[in-house]
Amino acid sequence: METSRAVRQPGRTAVEEPVTPSAWRVRIRMHDHPGTLARIAIRLADLECNILSLSVLPVPGGVLDEIVLRPAAGLPRRHLADAIRAEGCECTAIVDADVHELVDPSSSTLLAARRAVDDPGRLAEVLKEVLAADVVTLVPIAEANPARTESGHRAVFELGDGSALVARRQWAPFVQLELTRAGALVTLLTAAARNVSGPVVLDRPDGAAIVLRKGVPGDADAVSELHRRCSMATLFRRYHTGVRTVPRRWLHRLLVPPRGTSVLAVFGREVIGLGQLIPSASGGAEISLLVEDDWQQQGIGTALLARLAVLAEAQGITELAADCLPGDDVLPRTAARAGLRTERGVEDGAKLRMFLPA
Repeated sequence: METSRAVRQPGRTAVEEPVTPSAWRVRIRMHDHPGTLARIAIRLADLECNILSLSVLPVPGGVLDEIVLRPAAGLPRRHLADAIRAEGCECTAIVDADVHELVDPSSSTLLAARRAVDDPGRLAEVLKEVLAADVVTLVPIAEANPARTESGHRAVFELGDGSALVARRQWAPFVQLELTRAGALVTLLTAAARNVSGPVVLDRPDGAAIVLRKGVPGDADAVSELHRRCSMATLFRRYHTGVRTVPRRWLHRLLVPPRGTSVLAVFGREVIGLGQLIPSASGGAEISLLVEDDWQQQGIGTALLARLAVLAEAQGITELAADCLPGDDVLPRTAARAGLRTERGVEDGAKLRMFLPA
């Protein structure tokens, strides 16, 4: 059905006048025989349609040609579909297209990948664009149900973190080439995310080989020793209570916090610093830092906080928060050195908010 607009004529009430969109995306299923596409092109020319782009998608038993065209003014879609059927082909879909996004599929996918790397929070939006899908939804993997394809109109892409993206498209079923392209995009972005969370060696003027890496349960003894070497003042600044040792049951939660991650600063076999990043339901994240006394004021805390900021940004998080004792300016100064803008909570002065650079 054609869209329409109201047109007011002198001395008359408003009437509805058909409006032809600037471009259509047309999918044509045909046998892969010489001359078939040429005949379709002649039919389109007879209807005064201007072909803007063409993509060929292999499918079982033939090919699926996707043509983006500019239709003649007032051309009904059914006339176009009839002309295609007259050549022995099947018109599977005619939908509106945006000529401003007219880019070949390979370039479009690469540009989409760049946007998703820059802003991982836009992955669902990017996948929707790559697949020309109606909707893409992020769901827990337990709810994804990959076997439910809805005759090709539904596809599932696992992200490897316990979640999945579910894509749906009613105007045309997905074909294998599209699914392969989208799967490669998701795999690339997952690998990029893993690389972001990989170990980093600090470049220090004294040549000390300090590595920042993700904490694992096997680091429990080393983290316990880190707490043992810390002063009461350092532990109080971190926990805001008079702890001297950390119960064994805490160690696992420090290293593998629920929904979050930990980053260790390691020198040789010793853990000399520990940072935590725990995303919150509000879209931000809580962070905490602990650095051994002998390594304080040497940039370890700054490096840990900067690393947590990188991991947060990779998850689309732009705001961090931490508990900070009144009058304690250590964390604000550390955040400033890490390139973060800080702000004290209005209602709770003990909460320090940190904002990643735009």
